[in-house]
Amino acid sequence: MNWGKYKNIIFYIATIALFSCLIYWFLIQGQTLEDKSSIITKTITDTTWDNFLESFKTNLHHPLAILLAQIVTIIFSARLLGWVCIKIKQPSVIGEMVAGIILGPSLIGMHFPEFSTLLFPKESLGNQQFLSQIGLILFMYIVGMELDLSVLRKKAHDAVVISHASIIFPFALGIGLSYFIYQEFAPDGVQFISFALFIAIAMSITAFPVLARIVQERNLQKTKLGTIVITCAAADDITAWCILAAVIAIVKAGSFTSSIYVIIMAIAYVFLMIKIVRPFLKRIGDLQSGKSSISKPMVAIFFLTLIISAYATEVIGIHALFGAFMAGAIMPENAKFRTLFIDKVEDVALVLLLPLFFVFTGLRTQIGLLNEGHLWVTALLIIIIAVVGKFAGSALAAKFLGINWKDSLTIGALMNTRGLMELIVLNIGYDLGVLSPQIFAMMVIMALFTTFMTGPALDLINFIFKSKKDEDNGENDSKYRLLLSFDNPESGSILLRLANAFTHKMNGNKSITAMNIASIDEVHTYEIEGFENDQFKNVIETSQELQVEVVTLFKASTDIESDLTNISNKGNYDLLLIMLGKSMYEGSLLGRLFGFTTKIINPEKLLNTVKGKSNIFNNSPFDDFTLQILDKTNIPVGVLVEKNFAKVDKIFIPIFYLNDFYLFEYAKRLINNNDSQIVIVDVAGKIKNNIEIKELIRSIQHVAPNHITFHNEKKIEKDFLNSQDLMLISNKSWRNLIDTKSYWLADIPSTLILSNPV
Repeated sequence: MNWGKYKNIIFYIATIALFSCLIYWFLIQGQTLEDKSSIITKTITDTTWDNFLESFKTNLHHPLAILLAQIVTIIFSARLLGWVCIKIKQPSVIGEMVAGIILGPSLIGMHFPEFSTLLFPKESLGNQQFLSQIGLILFMYIVGMELDLSVLRKKAHDAVVISHASIIFPFALGIGLSYFIYQEFAPDGVQFISFALFIAIAMSITAFPVLARIVQERNLQKTKLGTIVITCAAADDITAWCILAAVIAIVKAGSFTSSIYVIIMAIAYVFLMIKIVRPFLKRIGDLQSGKSSISKPMVAIFFLTLIISAYATEVIGIHALFGAFMAGAIMPENAKFRTLFIDKVEDVALVLLLPLFFVFTGLRTQIGLLNEGHLWVTALLIIIIAVVGKFAGSALAAKFLGINWKDSLTIGALMNTRGLMELIVLNIGYDLGVLSPQIFAMMVIMALFTTFMTGPALDLINFIFKSKKDEDNGENDSKYRLLLSFDNPESGSILLRLANAFTHKMNGNKSITAMNIASIDEVHTYEIEGFENDQFKNVIETSQELQVEVVTLFKASTDIESDLTNISNKGNYDLLLIMLGKSMYEGSLLGRLFGFTTKIINPEKLLNTVKGKSNIFNNSPFDDFTLQILDKTNIPVGVLVEKNFAKVDKIFIPIFYLNDFYLFEYAKRLINNNDSQIVIVDVAGKIKNNIEIKELIRSIQHVAPNHITFHNEKKIEKDFLNSQDLMLISNKSWRNLIDTKSYWLADIPSTLILSNPV
């Protein structure tokens, strides 16, 4: 017998048996050590099922179980409503803010009090508050890192004028408003100066992260306007947080004279961070230059700097968030280094912890307290003063500096965005007891309104100042306009070669636009120019090699599908070229049931499935992204299935249906511009019996007699397929090919799937 074959099994069984016996012996012997008189034996009177239910209920009410249930509910609600806001062209932060209000006493708590009490018991709010504060500290750290201080130094003069005007206008109006509402809305025992200063600073804040995203989404980052407004927002952020630190010091001390020591300590802290800590961190960052990752000791150093800075400002009395912001602002200015560190922090901060803050704010927001008409009038007055102060202050200052009215109003609209930063200020005021529940609810509504109005205000400004040139642009353009959209440099170069084959000999009668739409989560404000250059590097090199003029278009987006289809439909293009993508759960039942894509969850796909527009068991040959583009674009789309694509000299076109004849128009373009050799394969015998198609082919042969031939499908062999460079096929025929000619797929060359232009 071959004992070596069973050696491992025998050893395994013997080990388990030996140690099981040893454990049993110790347990039996251990019972002899018990003091029977001191041991309480639980009397079991209920059934096993009842005991299980009792234990289950106890576990449900355990603080950790409640916290985890809260996190699941909060993240799901925030992501869902954030997605809805993105679809209606609003910042996702609005949806997250609304999610917090919905889960709070204003809606769920009012109509489903038992559920609200079960999910958000009062004793659990302390844990939620501390976790949300950790999220805010990390968020403010990221905000500080995303500030590009080099741009601020270059544009400091104009930016400081506009920024400080956008602070002093609403600050003064906020002080004036406080004079009229202090007696009715200030909590008992709160001094007027404390109440007025917090109302004023809440009126003056600008949400730099939201503003930066809007600038990116609207492709303003490379314009003079975009540079000015980003610099203004950065200056506004720094100034406002310094003022807020001073206000907190005054409120805690009770008067300006009492707070003088706190302010002196705060100034000393800032001096220490800039003159000592910042050079030290720069040296640490220089050690990492050129590396693609950050070592754990380095991460520990920077996190310790963050925590110590936040701790110092909390102890001084100007709030931990100011310390987090300052720690981020003094990080090494190397863009790659900052990007690596932000990527480590922001997923946990923005996705996991920050939504807790929105819900915590929502639980404090009791809109039901505004139960009288005059309270809503006061809320409306707060909104008007906030908008007039911030919008008008920024716009008038910009106009005074010589900026035209359109750009001045655009700056005003963007600087009026408050978002999350406003909620942070309001919660600090609420925690300090300066803001009452009623005024807190009014200010939260103001924050929502001013953030929501930014997009429509920008659209209105663009509409009012829309020039005649913009209206007529492209209407009389007789050029063949081709748009190629790519997601990585290599695919951009490949698509440009294909586009050139369609248009090479058209000289001045063509226009090729290469477009890259990147997810706004993949690119940070301070590195956007370098990211764009990297994306278009291959395209520009290929255009120089082919000696073809290319227009480049870059956009950072929260909804790539919608932006791609909108640009395609509104750009007066004749053809859109894209590469076939691949879904994470492509072809799986899970993907069909829940609409999973590479973006994890696609609610729109799920909605279409529920409505019956999409069959979950229909195995589509396209990924979800490509299906959305094909469904929503109003122009012909070419989807390239790339397989070592290099040239388009030899092309074959399989014809499965009569309405595939539109492919001959594309074949004609390739013959005229690239001298391509075309082989038409009459797969279903449709051509030989159709006079119209025969005449169309003869007309092409008359112009280029040696460039088009027929092929009998029965004689198609592997060698023929391998000899071709590209297959042109219709969308419908591609599906048929997948179903009936799957043995082709291993041998066919790169494929261009073209949708019907009609």
